[in-house]
Amino acid sequence: MPIFQDQKGKNISNFQKMIDEKKSTIRKYFDEIGHLYYGQYKDVNVDMTKDINARCESISNLYIEIEDLNTKILRERGLKKCAVCGTENNLSNAFCFKCGARFDDSDAVPADVIAPPNASATPSRDTKLVAAAIEAETEIQTEEPADNNAQVETEEGKEE
Repeated sequence: MPIFQDQKGKNISNFQKMIDEKKSTIRKYFDEIGHLYYGQYKDVNVDMTKDINARCESISNLYIEIEDLNTKILRERGLKKCAVCGTENNLSNAFCFKCGARFDDSDAVPADVIAPPNASATPSRDTKLVAAAIEAETEIQTEEPADNNAQVETEEGKEE
């Protein structure tokens, strides 16, 4: 086990450990989703949609938590990420040195910028997967109320 001489190194190590644990949990959820989906495929009378959606929601939340931890790591290193181009800048910068975008007063990095530290402005494979997972979850959530309304209309039609 490495011996850290400063508190920043300890903090970064703890944040990275938390990120690794969250990534492990995400892999577990993806595996569970696969098993649930296969179970639904094998028995079409079983609806696993709620279980699958719950795990998808958990995965999305974990990705947000990972991004927050990555932001904390950047802060410990004295850096912040440009919301426009994703370039890492010194905390003292008022403007991004690459694209010139102005940083707001709070130096906040939006949660929708999902990229690991030292990432380029080009989206990585992982970033694209996260975006696709979030998009798929959004589509599933928007489809559910439509199905419920259709079911209610059908039941109302039967009563009349």
